[in-house]
Amino acid sequence: MKRALLSVSDKTGIADFARGLVAQGIELVSTGGTRKLLEDEQIPVIDIAELTGFPEMMDGRVKTLHPKVHGGLLGVRDNETHKSAMRIHQISPIDLVVVNLYPFAETVKSGADYDTVIENIDIGGPAMIRSAAKNHAFVTVVVDPSDYDNVLEQIASEEGINLATRKKLAAKAYARTAAYDSAISNWFAKVLENDDMAYRSFAGKLDQVMRYGENPHQWAAFYKDGSERCGVASAEQVQGKALSYNNINDTDAAFELVSEFDPEDTAAVAIIKHANPCGVGLGTDLAEAYDKALACDPVSAFGGIVALNKEIDEEVAKKIIEVFTEVIIAPSATPQALAIFEKKKNLRLLLTGGLADVKADGLMVKSVSGGMLVQSRDNKSVHDCELKVVTKRQPTEKEMADLKVAAIVAKHVKSNAIIYAKDGATVGIGAGQMSRVDSARIAHRKSKDAAKAQKIKGALTAESVVASDAFFPFADGLLSAIEAGATAVIQPGGSIRDDEVIAAADEAGIAMVFTGMRHFRH
Repeated sequence: MKRALLSVSDKTGIADFARGLVAQGIELVSTGGTRKLLEDEQIPVIDIAELTGFPEMMDGRVKTLHPKVHGGLLGVRDNETHKSAMRIHQISPIDLVVVNLYPFAETVKSGADYDTVIENIDIGGPAMIRSAAKNHAFVTVVVDPSDYDNVLEQIASEEGINLATRKKLAAKAYARTAAYDSAISNWFAKVLENDDMAYRSFAGKLDQVMRYGENPHQWAAFYKDGSERCGVASAEQVQGKALSYNNINDTDAAFELVSEFDPEDTAAVAIIKHANPCGVGLGTDLAEAYDKALACDPVSAFGGIVALNKEIDEEVAKKIIEVFTEVIIAPSATPQALAIFEKKKNLRLLLTGGLADVKADGLMVKSVSGGMLVQSRDNKSVHDCELKVVTKRQPTEKEMADLKVAAIVAKHVKSNAIIYAKDGATVGIGAGQMSRVDSARIAHRKSKDAAKAQKIKGALTAESVVASDAFFPFADGLLSAIEAGATAVIQPGGSIRDDEVIAAADEAGIAMVFTGMRHFRH
C-alpha cells in the first residue's frame, strides 16, 4: 500500500488514523477541509489538485470527479491493458480510500431550506466509494471511523489488509451509499408530496444483533433509521440485559400508547403483553394510574412491559417491582426510583427524555411475500374527529371522557378490538379476534376474572363504556357489550347496517357516538 485518499465530513479520529498511515510510509492525498485539518496537525498531505492538475471548482462540486482519481481506483493491477492505460495517462494507483459523506440527513433535520439540502447531496464521495468498492481485489475502502483501528492493525501486519477484510469493507461501503441514496430519495418524496414514487428504498444502521428473533430459530437484528423521534430507538438503557426482538416490539407498542396522553393533563400507565395492552390507567399520579392499569388484568401483567408518560417516582417504582416486569420505559426517573430498580438486576429500564410525537408523520413498512406494504403512520386519534351522537340518549360528561380514553386505547389494540373503560381506566380488553363478538365476550369474561381477584362481585365492565376500533357490522357485537354492562359506545360508524345498530342502542337506552375514523391494527 503506497497511496491513500482521505476525504471526510465526519472528522472523528481522522488525524490519528492519518498519522498511523504516514508511519507506515503511505502517501496521503486529501481534499478541502480534511486537507486543512491534516495540515494544521502537521501531517504531510498532498492536495487533490496536485494529483488531478485541476483546481476545485463550482463551489467544490467538482474536485474528485477526474480520471486520475477514478483511474487510480478502478485500474485492475494485474490487467496489462489497464496498466498500459495508467502508464500512458500518468495515472498512479490509489490503494486506500477513506470517505464519509456530506451530512445530508443532519442537514434535513436542522430544518435547512431546499437549496441548502440540495448542496449537501454528496456526488464525488459516493462515486469514489463505489469505484474503490468495485475494485476491492486491489483497493481498500473505509466509510466508518470505527474501522480505522482494524485497518491500521492489518496494514502494519506482515500480510497487509487481507482480501476477506477488503470484501467486508466493500460490502459495508455499498450498504452505506445505498442508505445515503435512500435518505435522499425519501426526502424528495416528502418535499414533493409524491409518496407513490415508482421506486422506494428504506434504510437503517445496525444497532444490535440479537440472540434470536421472535423464536429461537430465527435471526434478528435492530436497525435504527436515524430519526430523532422519542421512543425505544432513542432511549437510554439505564440497566438490565440487552433487549430482545420481542422486547423491542412490545416496548415500542407500550410507549406509543402512553404517549397519546398529555402528562400535563393526566398521568398514564400502560402494561403491554405481546404488543397488546392488558391494562391502561389514568390518574392524578403514576401510582394511581398504575393501580388502575394493573387491575384490568393482573394475571397477564406478569412478565409484561410497563410504559409511563411522566417521570417515575419512588411510590410507583415500589409498586412496579412487586410484579415481575421485563421492561420499563418512561421519559425519566428520580434518583430514588433508580435506586429501587437497581435491586432488580434483570429489569430493563429505558429512559427516553420525552414522549413520542404522536402527531408526527412517517412511514411504516411491513414485509410480505414478494414485497413490502408501506403506509403513513396512524397519527390521528379521537381528538381529531368530529364526534356525532347518533342515539336518542346523549352520553354524560363522565361517559364521554371514558369513551375518549377507550377510543385511544382501541387504536393500539390488535383488531378486532373491543375496549371497555370506566373511571379513566380499561376494565376489559378484547384483542385480535376474528369476530368482533368474540372480542366483546372475551373482554367481558376477563373482566369477571379481574373482579374476582379484587373480591368484587360481577364484572368490572358493569356501568362501563365501550369502544370498537371499527364499525359493528351487525348488532350482535353491540348487544354483547350491552350484556357486559356498557352504558355508552364509541365506534367509527359506516356500516350498511348502522340503522340496525343504532336502533339496538336506542332500545337498550344507551348512548352511541360515531367518530368517522377507523383504527385497524393488524
